[in-house]
Amino acid sequence: MRIGVLTGGGDCPGLNAVIRAIVRKGVPEYKYEFVGFRDGWRGPLESLTMTLDIPAVRGILPRGGTILGSSRTNPFKIEGGVDQIRRTLMNLGVDALIAIGGEDTLGVASKLADLGVHVVGVPKTIDNDLSGTDYTFGFDTAVGIATEAIDRLHTTAESHHRALIVEVMGRHAGWIALHSGMAGGANVILIPEVPFDIAKVCDWVESRYRNHYAPIIVVAEGATPLDGTMAQVAGEKDAFGHVRLGGIGESIAREIESRTGKEARTTVLGHVQRGGTPSSRDRWMATRFGLHAIDAVHDGDWGTMVALRGSDIIRVPLAEATEKLKTVDPTLYAEAEVFFG
Repeated sequence: MRIGVLTGGGDCPGLNAVIRAIVRKGVPEYKYEFVGFRDGWRGPLESLTMTLDIPAVRGILPRGGTILGSSRTNPFKIEGGVDQIRRTLMNLGVDALIAIGGEDTLGVASKLADLGVHVVGVPKTIDNDLSGTDYTFGFDTAVGIATEAIDRLHTTAESHHRALIVEVMGRHAGWIALHSGMAGGANVILIPEVPFDIAKVCDWVESRYRNHYAPIIVVAEGATPLDGTMAQVAGEKDAFGHVRLGGIGESIAREIESRTGKEARTTVLGHVQRGGTPSSRDRWMATRFGLHAIDAVHDGDWGTMVALRGSDIIRVPLAEATEKLKTVDPTLYAEAEVFFG
């Protein structure tokens, strides 16, 4: 049996650990042959491949990013794209696909499964917003990077008596902001799920100054004010219809300065959160996902995604995992609000 493997969407710490586990179990135990598709769904669209055997995956466990490359290509937005994927798989003798990605990549996988393509999914996103799984790998690493940044910024905030805004990733879900903000002792955390009142934010800032401390505000890139819209760097959309976000942190800084007279500065962590060495937890989770994904292929359990529930790896339908985003529960956000101001 010949299996194709691809990684799509934003890169993520732990992707290489999944690839390694798939190959390290699939070759000796099941005698499978693997072909790596380069650059996400562009690989099977354009027949871009690389050798994927045991020598190819040696030493990649601690590496960030993905040896296969990635892209945000959407074959359903390309005329004849699905038929081209079918032809590529047939021409290369590929019997099944393992797609590693987030809502967009796995959304494509789910549609292909409905059309009869043999596909198994592995959940990946630093935003931790995929339904069906308790956690996605990459999230723990991103939270650790953001928390370290917040820890470092506390000293600068106190030294210069500035309000510091830390903008983290999170288009529709504020998991990174919530976890890193609480872990880093932020004084305000703003997430997409709860539109914020800028006047209240400024009240919290001034309250912090009255206690002789400088405030740290953590904001997810998709957070919006009560009477506003998402901040956008540019209006263009990607192949999955997502508008490029950014700038909400700087907008908040300007409002704080104009309303309170206090100096405010913004740090945008951006792609730093995606890069570098995966945490030990993400390596562990990604490795287990890879092992169970190749088991799902062996069982012919097509149209499923491996998922973490508690400490167990289970399988859920791809359609269930991608039908809606997993967002922050209001009760969890209420816990964080105890520390605001």
